[in-house]
Amino acid sequence: MRAAVEDHLGAGVVRADTQTGGFSPGAAARLTASDGRRAFVKAISSDPNPESPEFHRREARIASQLPADAPVPRLLWTFDDGEWVVLLFEDIDGTHPAIPWRDDELARVLTALHELGVALTPSPIDAPPIASALAQLLTGWRSFVASGSTPDGWAGRHLHDLASLEAPWSDGVAGTTLLHTDLRADNVLLTTDRVVFIDWPWAAIGAPWLDLANMLPSIAMQGGPEPWTIFDAHPSSADADPAAVTAYVAGLAGFFVWGASQPAPPGLPTLREFQRAQGEHAVRWLQQRTGWG
Repeated sequence: MRAAVEDHLGAGVVRADTQTGGFSPGAAARLTASDGRRAFVKAISSDPNPESPEFHRREARIASQLPADAPVPRLLWTFDDGEWVVLLFEDIDGTHPAIPWRDDELARVLTALHELGVALTPSPIDAPPIASALAQLLTGWRSFVASGSTPDGWAGRHLHDLASLEAPWSDGVAGTTLLHTDLRADNVLLTTDRVVFIDWPWAAIGAPWLDLANMLPSIAMQGGPEPWTIFDAHPSSADADPAAVTAYVAGLAGFFVWGASQPAPPGLPTLREFQRAQGEHAVRWLQQRTGWG
């Protein structure tokens, strides 16, 4: 793999700075070549998680089609020998937002998120509708009912009502915006003059407020405001149907709470705790929207 990367660059790699964050069990590094050029590489195999290479293949398909003027890294090259998948991107001279979130950086990201939605409406590429992309995921409360298990606290007391509320979430999410669908602080880079959104394997098409809704529980769990204080005032949510938002938040909360109750996937030991923490804030958002005691 190293030889393939160096052959593509036409120069040897003299420095590789590992990048932390995210949940992929693969390699992620900023590279410096002997001629001074820089690039970012991410690589993964089927060990320890056999599903991970397909995520990189999906990202390669999406990234290769994104518009040149979109605030995303440019895909330079891919390598796939059936076992290892390598993606080489332009290196973005930026950093992830500070955690806990700083007010100024959060404001930058929220503004850029709205601008991203405007720029990617209508979607410039083919991608699945979000109703089908998330159809197997936003079923958490119904999964609890089917399994005969009950979550703790408020969610457990209202489980069957939550399952009913969650069920029609896909009815209100149609739209023409290309969505990232997995935005968190570790999928954002801040440079001196722009905000760049990275890691696009889950891109889908739907209503413009969905990326905002998806990101807000992670913002809250990492020291930012509670979701409703941002969502209700954000321009991306201006035309959102309140009932559709509530149904979607129900699906999102159920996804996090159900996911957190499951065994960790191979090679992803921190995922369930991250879902649990997001689930707490998503459930509070759902309490606020439903008004259920």
